[in-house]
Amino acid sequence: MSTATPSITTTETQARPELPLHQGSLGSRIAAGLATPGGAVFVLVGVLLVSIMVSNPNFTDPGALIRFAGRTAPIAIAAMGQYYVIVSGEFDLSMGAVIAAQVVLAGNFIGQDEGRIIPGLLLMLAVGALIGIINGLVTTLLKVPSFIVTLGMMLALSGLVRYITGGAASGNPVDAFRDIGRGGIEDVPVVDVIPYPLIILVVVATLSVWLMRRPFGRTLIAAGDNPEATHYSGAPLWSYKTRAFVLSSLSATVAGILLVGYAGVHPSVGAGYEFTAITAVVLGGVVLGGGRGWVLSAAAGAFALELLFTLLTSLGVPSTWRDTVQGLIIIAAVAVSARAWQVGRRPRRTTPTDPSRATHIATPSPNQPSTGATTGEN
Repeated sequence: MSTATPSITTTETQARPELPLHQGSLGSRIAAGLATPGGAVFVLVGVLLVSIMVSNPNFTDPGALIRFAGRTAPIAIAAMGQYYVIVSGEFDLSMGAVIAAQVVLAGNFIGQDEGRIIPGLLLMLAVGALIGIINGLVTTLLKVPSFIVTLGMMLALSGLVRYITGGAASGNPVDAFRDIGRGGIEDVPVVDVIPYPLIILVVVATLSVWLMRRPFGRTLIAAGDNPEATHYSGAPLWSYKTRAFVLSSLSATVAGILLVGYAGVHPSVGAGYEFTAITAVVLGGVVLGGGRGWVLSAAAGAFALELLFTLLTSLGVPSTWRDTVQGLIIIAAVAVSARAWQVGRRPRRTTPTDPSRATHIATPSPNQPSTGATTGEN
């Protein structure tokens, strides 16, 4: 026995276009994707890369490019972690402190004992997951704004790190552990070496794309877009958002593991990373407040940001302007991306002359949160 599809009679509806991925030819889909804020960041990366090559010919060397990508990998991984939280409508300001805490943990637990590398990695991941669980549960179950929760976590971890280290550099872990962040596959034709951080970034990015195409990713985006509707659909928001915080803390942990290789053990490692990650995310077209954005665009935003700083350095701009530029980028990117995403969300008004001709719209299944044109499963 068939059941009639419920319908709603209305004279005004929200028009949300389909994902560019599912329309037209391959060329038209790529063009449509690049026209969105999430796609435009890839164009920006290309423009900045060409500009740097013009101003600094040494940057055209494949080896230099691959080493730059390896150095940028930690912030790109952190940006993808921050993406999960932001796209769900929350913030994670504890990232930098998590990185610092993990760096200090590695130095003190692993030390010069190679036998502790695997247990140390597992311990770091467990601590990262625990921090994410605390952030998520306090935000969702106790209803404390995530801005306050993660700010408090940042201060608590920063104070703990300063207490343990006395504010100074402490002993570095064994070189075999540090090689995760500064080593690579050597004797590779053309590029000479493929950094381990770049390989880890590719793995993390692949898993992130897969995850955002799963029901978890779609529901997470729906939660950021319309949490009330997602709640009524039966999705446990507290669980999805808590997992987003766990992924963010785990991403910060991975970034910390890589940064030990570059910077060693120091309480200042990771300082400001939370703001750099947020800048990369909004530069990648992800809307603060949730519901819009692509995870790979967040990673591309990290590369665009680092390329911009590299370009400014090659042009002789003092590094003291870095924070100023970063702040301006946040303001401009948020304004532009929010305005651009709203284009596809404006209500389409119909004015039928006869009430009997009012538009009928099928009600979506409550168990299938819809994703709009720009929710970006990739």
